Amino acid sequence: MFFIDTSRNGKPVYDPIVNQSLDNYLVNDLKLPGHGLIMYVNQPAVIVGVNQNAYAEVDLPYLKAHQIKLVRRTSGGGAVYHDFGNVIFENIVIDDDQYFGDYHHFAQPIIDALHDMGATTAELRGRNDMVIGDQKFSGMTMFKVGQSYAAGGTLMYNLDMDAANQVLTPAKDKLASKGVQSVHSRVTNVMPFLKPVYQHLAIETFKQELLKRLFKVDSLDQIETYHLNDHDWAIIDERLQGKYDTDAWNYGRNPGYDQYVSKHYPIGTVSFNFTVTAGKISALKLYGDFITGGDITVVERALMGTDFTATALSSALATVDLPANLGQITAAELVALLMSAK
Repeated sequence: MFFIDTSRNGKPVYDPIVNQSLDNYLVNDLKLPGHGLIMYVNQPAVIVGVNQNAYAEVDLPYLKAHQIKLVRRTSGGGAVYHDFGNVIFENIVIDDDQYFGDYHHFAQPIIDALHDMGATTAELRGRNDMVIGDQKFSGMTMFKVGQSYAAGGTLMYNLDMDAANQVLTPAKDKLASKGVQSVHSRVTNVMPFLKPVYQHLAIETFKQELLKRLFKVDSLDQIETYHLNDHDWAIIDERLQGKYDTDAWNYGRNPGYDQYVSKHYPIGTVSFNFTVTAGKISALKLYGDFITGGDITVVERALMGTDFTATALSSALATVDLPANLGQITAAELVALLMSAK
């Protein structure tokens, strides 16, 4: 494993729109052979998953009043709040998909580092969460292109929990499935669980302490490092323009169709926004915080124009490879969700 330094002209980059585009560039364009790692910090921002409806997940008036940026990542998963108390880590693996989907493989080095710093009860639990007790301090996600992929997540050190609780508005049944009543009650900062010497560090210092343990070195200059250069940044800047820096990408369009149904399943929350005209589905958009390497538009296309009956919907979904394009969920479950709008 080697480190990919994402600073620019020797200074950290805190712009979340820039930082969220880095994995796309590293996987699709630069393609450094082997296993690289990036680690960065964002200014206050809400990061939503590629398949999420920002209008349902985020308190947009609060976000705009507090000058918090909204950024859509290129991978799945749920909405998270970032600020200067949060570190983001991503493993960039090129031409070797052996561990794609194996969250334990990428979480364990982080957990080992935190154990060494005093948070000895940190562990991976469930699909992709790192927790202490019943509270989450890190969520992970992945996206794949061919045999290359990015795998990483957040790590809350000293995050502003009040801001996170105000700006994030997850579906109530998602919280209920986890036995909690609010965003605030299901997350924690890792800082209070560390040894005193590692509490109250500046976020860049905390990041450095993590890196030393991940690479098992005494100083950062001992780590094999690739530094993003002017050529890299020119391409990154070009990629941002017209897509990742636009409201169309980050906010998405709120379809405002007639029906909205949502339910939390083991794969994550699945939501449909749709309209039925003359007994047929005339408009439909699928949302959720599920993580898939497939194409959810296959599901949308199969349902478009279908009679709004359980039989017809079941027949339409029978033509789709749901595990490959959405996850381990059955056609019967999706039909029941759609029909719950009646």
